[in-house]
Amino acid sequence: MNILISGGSGFLGSALTAALLEWGHLVTVTSREPARLHTNTHYSAIRLEDLRATDRFDVVINLAGAGIADERWSDERKRELLASRLEPTRQLVDWMGYAEQKPSLFMSGSAIGWYGMQGEQALTEQSGYQSDFVHTLCQQWETAALAAEPLGIRTLILRTGVVLNPAGGMLQRVLPQFRLGAGGRLGKGEQWFSWISRRDWVKAVHWLMRQAQDDTRIRGVYNLTAPNPVRNAEFTRQLAHALSRPALVPAPAFALKMAFGEMSTLLLDSQKVLPERLLAEGFVFDDPELSVALEKMLG
Repeated sequence: MNILISGGSGFLGSALTAALLEWGHLVTVTSREPARLHTNTHYSAIRLEDLRATDRFDVVINLAGAGIADERWSDERKRELLASRLEPTRQLVDWMGYAEQKPSLFMSGSAIGWYGMQGEQALTEQSGYQSDFVHTLCQQWETAALAAEPLGIRTLILRTGVVLNPAGGMLQRVLPQFRLGAGGRLGKGEQWFSWISRRDWVKAVHWLMRQAQDDTRIRGVYNLTAPNPVRNAEFTRQLAHALSRPALVPAPAFALKMAFGEMSTLLLDSQKVLPERLLAEGFVFDDPELSVALEKMLG
């Protein structure tokens, strides 16, 4: 298949691009500076604004967006987080609107933050939400993507949990501290942590893309999380065990709130999210258990 990926050079997009190329697909990545990306006969780069009506792609995958945990949430940062998601999403939908041959499938990123923080409640694709900044961010992002549906383009929303891989994301950030034996639980450690290995995330996106060719039910929202979320204290214990280090330095809630402000909700609040649709439709996880996943990544 011929696939267009926005955000294809990021932590998730780069892994997905590499896998799709290995599986024999043609991939084009959008970039503000296409000339800076490595290109070859199967991997090309283009600016979003340079897409033409005559360009043809079977699948469009939208992953663009500034990292939500990269900086403290000032008012300016919140506007940047929103704009970095809405602008490329709207550009893609606008292009699909005038494309002479429309893609058959549009897969657009989102996050489990859509559900808000709901404590002990198990959350599936059928669950409601608690309103907060992250919910509002995800809701506007998803609404922009779903504007492709009236164009006759089947749209999938990928609500992604915390993606684990030592090459980037949350795991890369905490590894130095844990390797020094200075890691520990966050707050009381009772909050649920909904995670997925990067390998399973890539596998799930490709699986959904292939399933959608033959099954018209593949549309709407999917939770991309492992089937076994853990509490923060358990994540801490498992990570320390995988590194053969102690984890004896907890971070008190008040200190995290002082350091991160409103963004500390990402660390202290609880989301127990389950991939109900993926499991019901037959997807098989390679890394369903955190302990085994961490051993594979770090062993």
